[in-house]
Amino acid sequence: MKRYALFGFVLLAGVALLLVCIAMALITLQGSTLLLGLALVAGLLVLAGVLGLRADLALLLRRRRIEIAAFTLGALCVIGALGHLVGRTGIRIDMTEAGLHSLAEQTLAILERLDKPVHVVFFHDQLMLETVELYERMAARSELLTVEFHDPTLNPAQARLLGVRFAGTAVLSSEDRRLQEHGGTEEDIVNAIVRVTRASRQSVCFLDGHNEADPFSMESHDHTESSGGADHSHGLGATYVLHDRHGLAKARSALETLSYVARLVNLTRGGDELDGCTVLVVAGPKVALLADEVQQLSDWLAAGGNALFMLDPFVRTGLEPLLLEYGVVLDESIVIDPASHYWTDVSAPAVTRYNNHQVTRDLPLTFFPGARSLSPTAQRIPGTNVTPVVNSSPTSYAESNPDRASFEPGQDRKGPLTLMVLASRRPLEERDATAIQLGGATEQSSAAPVAPVNDANRRVTGSSRIAVIGDSDFASNSFFHFLGNGNLFLNAVNYLAAQERLIGIEPRIRELPQLSITNRQLKGTFLLSMLLVPGVLSVIGVAVWWGQR
Repeated sequence: MKRYALFGFVLLAGVALLLVCIAMALITLQGSTLLLGLALVAGLLVLAGVLGLRADLALLLRRRRIEIAAFTLGALCVIGALGHLVGRTGIRIDMTEAGLHSLAEQTLAILERLDKPVHVVFFHDQLMLETVELYERMAARSELLTVEFHDPTLNPAQARLLGVRFAGTAVLSSEDRRLQEHGGTEEDIVNAIVRVTRASRQSVCFLDGHNEADPFSMESHDHTESSGGADHSHGLGATYVLHDRHGLAKARSALETLSYVARLVNLTRGGDELDGCTVLVVAGPKVALLADEVQQLSDWLAAGGNALFMLDPFVRTGLEPLLLEYGVVLDESIVIDPASHYWTDVSAPAVTRYNNHQVTRDLPLTFFPGARSLSPTAQRIPGTNVTPVVNSSPTSYAESNPDRASFEPGQDRKGPLTLMVLASRRPLEERDATAIQLGGATEQSSAAPVAPVNDANRRVTGSSRIAVIGDSDFASNSFFHFLGNGNLFLNAVNYLAAQERLIGIEPRIRELPQLSITNRQLKGTFLLSMLLVPGVLSVIGVAVWWGQR
């Protein structure tokens, strides 16, 4: 093989490999060690080819320098003009059949009707480039929508200023309203834009009148001096806690930062106390609710209300029958975890792993000082769905005796134990009653038999959500700012408040295009692509070589 042929092959191989590296970088939009290594090899091949052909290339440049310069200049002008045109006009062509890279008609209509400025600060990492492009497409369709992007790990000060703890959080502000959105789909973003531009603000109501934690109190724990210096207990050895009521002012302040309005409600004043409440928070009542209060709360939930119940162990609140209507049982026990607990308190189980749910997404460690366990009902309640989201570790157990902390086989239940559940309820449909009458099961009841339909099921007229947590101290002023406790409380409220989706956008389905052909067509395609076309090209190549020879 002649020298110029060898170096020409090396040069072409280097250029081809370099183009492949550039294409891969443009497709993945992120570098890697392998890609960098291939690019380095391609550069060395190109350099070797150029050095080996420097005499031939110099001769070619001398003979055709004007032609080469004209072609190069023309190509650069065309590329520059196209880049300028695309940059100025923002032309995008979505060639996917499902419109994966286009905004939905509902989104375009809302952006066109936008009459207030909305500013979005989106905190993302390198894996959220699709969401970044989605925000950019929306901002390009409305002058009133502005977006800025930050990486919380590279700009932690900006994240702390806006109360953002993890990537994937968007802070939307419009006039004096502000809220956080953790979803990254088009539906999530558009609904957040609609909510932040609404004139009315969502209300989070705190139940009062039963020694619940006060959302307007900055009160925190006083602890006696001990060998640990900060020991405390909320279940076993409760004499360490001097305050009977723990303040929730930090939680309330965080809610107001997210554009919620917080207020107290007392059900003894009348049946209209819950009007206007988006979410009701029941934070550790120490006295049982009256039967009339429970009935008011039950009627409000049946009409579509949403509530967060934070109920401590060994306290009869009168809410037990109400939670049974959602399929949730309050166990009369306290969770003890000798291996995974906060500080030196074995009755404060610490949790690092969670069930997959938007409420617990990217949540750091949480702990629950003095928590009861929760269980589902033996029979699934018609129209309900119960989802455990926070569980204790396998080393934990449910202690039924509040005066001791020792596992009794056959009496105490071993972990993991459920500490938090989310439950939803919807009005019964005709198919539900039919399936139950026939002894069948609906789509959510394959794991448990379905209970008979009763009056409580029939009177449900609106879809509702509740969250039940077996502890109220985790969100108190003493522990709200620790690790993931505050985030869990805020995520639960956001989840409950977002029950009513303002608009619905059909999700894009990523389907690979399929071509249906017969067996005869398949054989013909194989012969054409694998034999005929390569064979013809080979014959032409051999003929050209033979003629030049």
